[in-house]
Amino acid sequence: MRFLHTADWHLGREIHGADLTPAFEQWADHVVDLVASEGVDALFISGDVYDRAVPPVAMVELLSDTLSRLLEHTRVIMTSGNHDSPQRLGFGSAFAREGLHICTDSRRAHIPVVIDDGADGALIYPIPYLDPPTERDRLAGDEPLERSHIAVNTEMLARVEADMRRRGGNPYRIVLSHTFVIGAQPSESERDISVGGADSIPSHIFRLGGLTDYVALGHIHGPQAVGTQGDPLMRYSGSPIAFSFSEEKHVKSSVLLDTRSGETTLIPAPVYRPLATLEDTLENLLSAKYAGYGDHFLRIRVTDPDRPADLYAKLKKRFAHMLALEHVSEATAVTLEQLAAIRSNPLAVLREFFAHAGGRELTAAEDQLVAATWEEVSA
Repeated sequence: MRFLHTADWHLGREIHGADLTPAFEQWADHVVDLVASEGVDALFISGDVYDRAVPPVAMVELLSDTLSRLLEHTRVIMTSGNHDSPQRLGFGSAFAREGLHICTDSRRAHIPVVIDDGADGALIYPIPYLDPPTERDRLAGDEPLERSHIAVNTEMLARVEADMRRRGGNPYRIVLSHTFVIGAQPSESERDISVGGADSIPSHIFRLGGLTDYVALGHIHGPQAVGTQGDPLMRYSGSPIAFSFSEEKHVKSSVLLDTRSGETTLIPAPVYRPLATLEDTLENLLSAKYAGYGDHFLRIRVTDPDRPADLYAKLKKRFAHMLALEHVSEATAVTLEQLAAIRSNPLAVLREFFAHAGGRELTAAEDQLVAATWEEVSA
């Protein structure tokens, strides 16, 4: 059997205010074409389908249309992540059309999606994101659970293992989980899920007595394998789109899993607009040296000793998709003594900034307005 593992679609997300709708539409077309061309038996979405609990209407419509297209070719098994609202994502799941499995209730996550029951079949256990403050009560038995990711995930996986043993046989067993496994390399765009400073769980809790064959992980946006010796095969598929400049070196992909060989293949995702960070003087940035970056989303760091006049306007004219601009130089570094002076006389710093950025001293009326505004916001 062949499965396609994806996660962290984050439908509705922006990057530095830039609309990513065309990127999401491009990804949707790609994943539909992929499941059709590769003969995929089921598509996994391991959490964070949407970027927030109340997604934009356009993204709800995009997901609905994409699921309809996907279901013409394959099954879809999706779970809620820490960005999703389980209630909204899972609403009406009991009435979903055949082949669509929306799994948001931890109390039913030990009940697998059964694909082709028998020796050549597969059991898919889709576990939604487990929020410790909520799930410690929902999953508690005779004894209360600790308020931690390890406690709720250990209890959930114990239920999964019990079901695996009860069913017996030798099907291919897959666990979907949206969590932070120790050893994974995060980026800047994942939302913190720490509770009491602890946000990660050890990989060995997925072994389940050697019964697990593959763990399809979500939450970390960089595609990567994780785990230690003795663990089942486990991977983060990563997000299909880069959502921060910390991801500019990522090769976004999905994971094609072949259960007969046990091998995984990374299928590159389409790139709507590449991300890059440029760091140089303004003169060099405006030269032919960077002519190839006109179509990139850019973070630009200007290294001139003094901040050039009209810096933003000049760079924005050259690079239409510049999203972030920084002026970095030794002159902009702040010592502890300077920081103390800033804190003791912030208005003087503001006056110096306006004079430097505007090329002239403030008028009396402008100075009065700055002082009044500062007094208002700092009150």
